[in-house]
Amino acid sequence: MQSNITFDHKQKIKDFYNNLKTLHEFCDLLNYCQKLLYSEIFIEFDESKIRDLSRINSKKRYYYFELPKKNGEMRVIHAPKKELKILLQCINCIFNCIYTPHESAYGFIQNLSIVDGANLHLGSNYVFNIDLKDFFHSIEIGRILRRLNFYPFNLSEEYGRKEIGNYIAWLACENIEIEKKVDEQTEKKIKRVLPQGSPLSPILTNIICERLDRKLLGLSRRFGVKYTRYADDITFSSMHNVYQSDGIFRMEVEAIIKDQYFTINQQKVRLQKSKVRQVVTGITVNKKMNVSKSYIKKLRLWINFWEKYGSQKAFTLFIKSYGDDKGYNKSLGSSTLFMENVIEGKLNFLKMVKGEHNTTYIKLKIRFENLSSKNKLITETLELWEKEGIERAMEQYYKKVNK
Repeated sequence: MQSNITFDHKQKIKDFYNNLKTLHEFCDLLNYCQKLLYSEIFIEFDESKIRDLSRINSKKRYYYFELPKKNGEMRVIHAPKKELKILLQCINCIFNCIYTPHESAYGFIQNLSIVDGANLHLGSNYVFNIDLKDFFHSIEIGRILRRLNFYPFNLSEEYGRKEIGNYIAWLACENIEIEKKVDEQTEKKIKRVLPQGSPLSPILTNIICERLDRKLLGLSRRFGVKYTRYADDITFSSMHNVYQSDGIFRMEVEAIIKDQYFTINQQKVRLQKSKVRQVVTGITVNKKMNVSKSYIKKLRLWINFWEKYGSQKAFTLFIKSYGDDKGYNKSLGSSTLFMENVIEGKLNFLKMVKGEHNTTYIKLKIRFENLSSKNKLITETLELWEKEGIERAMEQYYKKVNK
């Protein structure tokens, strides 16, 4: 999928969206977005296909699999099948063009990262973290339908576009078994909710959480506290302590979250004082932004494996180490390229947190580049280009890439 959508493209999508009236016109907009996002495939979206994919019993919708969490529980991932995935990506593209997330939201937003959110809490005496339980599955289809009635979506009867809003909500949500506590009893019910794994779910969570963000930011300002939210991870910080469990601030926070139909995961509520390691979305924020010592140690270990044993044996050792961290070994990559991509991603995160001039990052990056098959392939291609010309170089390059 491409991501080269320009300002002019965004403006055209916005204008197109604001003027559309019918489901047929909405399909035209989806097809326009699809051509911007995908260069090699094209699926013609028409009214019939939209209706077919929106049916809850359609076999073209989702397949699902389970991944264990670190606490031993299972996380269910619903992955949309090809046609639905492309369709949801196109709707996501449209929403990103017409909707601006709340200033306190840092997750799933272009040009923002966990580093930006963590930076706001740097150097605080107190950092208070809250996690929302079953975040995606807490958002039912009715909330999506109601929110799409209003600005900037305006998919209501008043605007003659309610049918479009209905289909978007039906496409975005899936029937999933949800556990809820009723009178101290755990009940299981089938609810049509946002699935975890859909490319449209992230922006819809930000849209639904806009009122939550507005209320929590207003409360924070009253108490002289900083507030950010990264998906289901809520963080407050301040120089003074207002986080007592029976204090007014804490009680109002809990009331707002409950009023917005979310549930706090009490096992992940924590107050971090300046004398201990303060963490926001995995980043240390005491005096300067940093990663944990174990993060660096693990990176060094994997690169050491690679240098000492070569890529094949290193991959076997890496998979065990990486799987132990994740809590599972299934669904991991089956080639050395997976190991290479993971290490490269970890290095890019280290660079984002500590900066490109950090000596630890530079040393690890140099060692990685000396081992990287991608780096070697580029070097070999350039050398062949000089000796035998561009056609021969490209022929060998694509042969090795495809292999």
